[in-house]
Amino acid sequence: MCEPGGGDGPGRGLRRGEACGQKWTDTNLDAGLITVAKQPVVDGWEVYEDDPKTDVGARTIALDSDTVQALKRHRAQQDQDRKEWENAWVETGRVFTQENGEMLHPANVTRRFIELYEEIDLPPVRLHDLRHGAATLAHAAGADLKDVQEMLGHSSIIITADTYTSLLPEADLAIAEAAARLVPRARATSENTTPEAEPEPDGEEKPGPESMPDDADPSGEISGPGDSSAHAPLTQTAPDETSEAE
Repeated sequence: MCEPGGGDGPGRGLRRGEACGQKWTDTNLDAGLITVAKQPVVDGWEVYEDDPKTDVGARTIALDSDTVQALKRHRAQQDQDRKEWENAWVETGRVFTQENGEMLHPANVTRRFIELYEEIDLPPVRLHDLRHGAATLAHAAGADLKDVQEMLGHSSIIITADTYTSLLPEADLAIAEAAARLVPRARATSENTTPEAEPEPDGEEKPGPESMPDDADPSGEISGPGDSSAHAPLTQTAPDETSEAE
């Protein structure tokens, strides 16, 4: 079975039916583009071809270089299978087929996906979760929600925002750090730290009591003539007759 997916890149979020229905005529590996034009739909077990799920489902998607190289190797292997099967080869023009060229049944793709993750002992995961993962990776890589909506072929950006994107831990941490850098912050000081007194300029000292003027107020104010000071001597000699006589 030639299985959809399998590229080294993160994937582009195709629906299961879209991947099964992809044709080489809608795949331009030289330009690194695929156009989603048709998809098989399962009715019971019967499969029929239909248009994409939504009007915007018909879309062109860019491929990363690793996925392009993987698809080129896949096409070379498919060409080899065609030669080996000769007249028994069933030409469907599909990118992903069974070994004889027949179209893949979407249910068998899901079954094979389960076998693969069980073989490598991964926790249970749905095939559709790969679509969620592709959306999350694209969003984390810088795609805005409109870009992700177009990549997935959603009819509404609300579906994209509510259902298909989440934050990777690394991206969440980067956002937190970037947001913190936008907020100006004062240098934190300890509550118990008392600011140190500024040193006096060299050669200058605070005047001591012995160097203060006689009429200086210990608080630093100097009383002038006529000033009534609260710091005047507590006792004064009253003028007596002897002083008056002189």
